[in-house]
Amino acid sequence: MGFGQKKANLTPTKAQEIKTVGIIKNLSDSVLLDVVQKQTFRYFWDYGHPVSGLARERSNNAFETSTDVVTTGGSGFGIMGIITATNRKWITHDEAVDRMLKIVNFLWKADAFHGAFPHWLDGTTGKVIRFGRKDDGADLVETAYLFQGLLCARQYFSANTPKETDLRNKINWMWDDIEWSWFTREGREALYWHWSPNNGWAMNFPIHGFNECLITYVLAASGDRYPVTADVYHRGWAQSNFFNNGKTFYGFKLPLGFDYGGPLFFSQYSFLGLNPKGLKDRYADYWEQNTNHTLINHAYCVDNPKHFKGYGENCWGLTASDIKDGYTASSPTNDVGVIAPTAALSAFPYTPQFSMKALRHFYYDLGDKIWGEYGFVDAFNEGQNWYAKSYLAIDQGPIIVMIENYRSGLLWKLFMSCPEVQRGLKKLDFQYSL
Repeated sequence: MGFGQKKANLTPTKAQEIKTVGIIKNLSDSVLLDVVQKQTFRYFWDYGHPVSGLARERSNNAFETSTDVVTTGGSGFGIMGIITATNRKWITHDEAVDRMLKIVNFLWKADAFHGAFPHWLDGTTGKVIRFGRKDDGADLVETAYLFQGLLCARQYFSANTPKETDLRNKINWMWDDIEWSWFTREGREALYWHWSPNNGWAMNFPIHGFNECLITYVLAASGDRYPVTADVYHRGWAQSNFFNNGKTFYGFKLPLGFDYGGPLFFSQYSFLGLNPKGLKDRYADYWEQNTNHTLINHAYCVDNPKHFKGYGENCWGLTASDIKDGYTASSPTNDVGVIAPTAALSAFPYTPQFSMKALRHFYYDLGDKIWGEYGFVDAFNEGQNWYAKSYLAIDQGPIIVMIENYRSGLLWKLFMSCPEVQRGLKKLDFQYSL
């Protein structure tokens, strides 16, 4: 079955068959969510790299990228999108298994360093493509995002068939090969983000929280062969001058992180699989953390202290994205007038009413400018009359996944069902619910 071959009658039962790029009037909330998830999924399915099956970094050639540059973290998000599409029957189960085998067989032979993958790979050869002058080796955070998706796939594709058995085996072998403890840099009490065979530890980037990297520590504690100790979490991740907060912004208390919470991807990337509902440790209730972070971001955009055009109740969401002349991590403390649709749409579990208002505004009021082949473009600035033409894997993926977690909890259920993850969370003294 080709993806979206039919154009259907616009009823909820036929929503999965909609392919059109144009704006469809008078959709119910449920059908609109179907349309947005499915159109966004096309980025990973139709535009997936033809050799590796992995997600291309972006849809344009900005920042010295080409269509052969695939992103490991964004591919993890895309794998979760494949699971979503399979479960909603936008693609067949067999198509999904074949694509997953293509991805896993490619990764099995691709460059890795102490079991960890680089940020970018050549989607044809599997060779590392450097992300920076000295960033030409392992990227532990991108690897964590990739395995957040792969572990969900292992749990989902559970049939006792040769293909699915092979798929699970290879995911397990690669999982077991990640030397999480190596990335403590000879036993220091923190994980380090990068290591390179050419430059060693020259990047010198210990991962301290609170930010988008929580999943890295959870998975590092969950490793079977090379786990890290709980002390690495408590003395590394939880020890920084921007970990504890406790202040109130726009009436919402923020337990952790930077003032005003930072960009919204902080409360999204690690929580595509890690379920924040009922997730608590000695530092925070992560449902409160993520919800209040989102509410602060929304309230800031409604307040709009810099008087940027377009901001308001229906148009909000500051996170990392393309901007007119580059790229930035937008937040209330770094606001340049750019709204990224992924910010509000990937916040659906936390703020469903506010996110739906934004979705309807983006689709119906701005759709002629920001809706296209792979869903919503990366970002826009109405004050500059600038609307991106680009799509990015790391921004498209969370839209599909977090809308699905809002609707069904699918990816949360799969990831939290992993026995390794459960052990890791217990090791780090988390409370969690299944």
